Amino acid sequence: MMLAPYVLFVLPVAVVYENPDLGFLVRLVGLALTGSVLVETAALPLRRSALPGWDRGVRTANDHPRIYLVARGVTMVSILADLTGAAVGRGTIFTQVSGSLPASPLASLSALVSGWSALAVALLIASSLGGRASKWGVGGWLLALTLTQAILVVMTARAAPLLGFISFLAAVGVISGVVRARYLAVAAVVLALAWPALFELRNEVRQGGGVSVSEQVTADDRLRLDLQVSAVAHHRVPVDVPQPGPGDYLRYGLVPRVLDPDRPTISTGAVISQYLGSSATSAYSFLALGNIYFLNGPWGVVVVYGLWSTLVVLLLRSGGAPGPVRLGALCFALAGPLLWSSTYPDSMIAFIQHLVSAVPVFVLLRLTSRSGTSVRRRHAGKRCQAGVAEVGQALPVRVAGTA
Repeated sequence: MMLAPYVLFVLPVAVVYENPDLGFLVRLVGLALTGSVLVETAALPLRRSALPGWDRGVRTANDHPRIYLVARGVTMVSILADLTGAAVGRGTIFTQVSGSLPASPLASLSALVSGWSALAVALLIASSLGGRASKWGVGGWLLALTLTQAILVVMTARAAPLLGFISFLAAVGVISGVVRARYLAVAAVVLALAWPALFELRNEVRQGGGVSVSEQVTADDRLRLDLQVSAVAHHRVPVDVPQPGPGDYLRYGLVPRVLDPDRPTISTGAVISQYLGSSATSAYSFLALGNIYFLNGPWGVVVVYGLWSTLVVLLLRSGGAPGPVRLGALCFALAGPLLWSSTYPDSMIAFIQHLVSAVPVFVLLRLTSRSGTSVRRRHAGKRCQAGVAEVGQALPVRVAGTA
């Protein structure tokens, strides 16, 4: 998850354009791999995928009687909330430039389920793994989620969330085995062909909303992610800038804004922008890996990726095959802190927020699982009684009565 974007997008571009900081980029990726590979190596004895019956265990863990129904409900709520939030100004480039939050209460309400797109993906994949939904049906709903993100590009004038969602979808699809590699190759080609038009559309929407756009930055320039990351090489790290503390993690992660409307926003991108000499209404990021290096130094990269690798090991390899709840937590991690384009440490707080917002869905799955289990037991009891009666009719009276 960490290495793939750099192997596919960042490092090849740096080689083609002869980025002078190529050596730094390789060392930076090596630091992240050090933390993750050490944990993965130590956790090899916990591997379940090589054991017999792993596939059966995954199917059993996700064989929930109502999971596909819940997954479709979460998907529809996520789509509706994202479109409603964008319509009232949440997450748009225009509110970011103005430095204000949308006044509509719909913005706060839609923010309560802002992470449900990742939760919907997790539940849809669990439905497929548990045999409760066909791959075509799951694929249709995943396509609906992706098209929603494409519509949001027009409404928010921001293309990064769409690219991030596609990257997340590709990663979780490959990890779970639901999405095949050839489909990813086709999607990558389509996205590459559509990017210039998408970039121009984004700029037109921004200009129509009164936001200035640099005419010198082309669609190809915007793909120079190697320059965005390697810019951190020219700073003495770790840099002393304001960062969220433990109290902020608890306040922003556990308490919804609708209950704490007066708290200021947290934007590490704006803090970095000010440090670089720009304004607070703009945001800059060295991507997730670069931000960790910028704020915490080299050892911070090793520790952060080591800790997240530990979490992934626990979610996927310990305690048997992962069910819907653990898959949901995994998707929140893949769509947030482990996504190459996320902003650290804001994504850490968002991870906590999304877990909290998913609790009602997890409780619903638990309750419907119990009802489904009791129904199956009643049906099993009836089948057992019917079987005894049929056997009794075929046996002599004395034997049947004893039976």
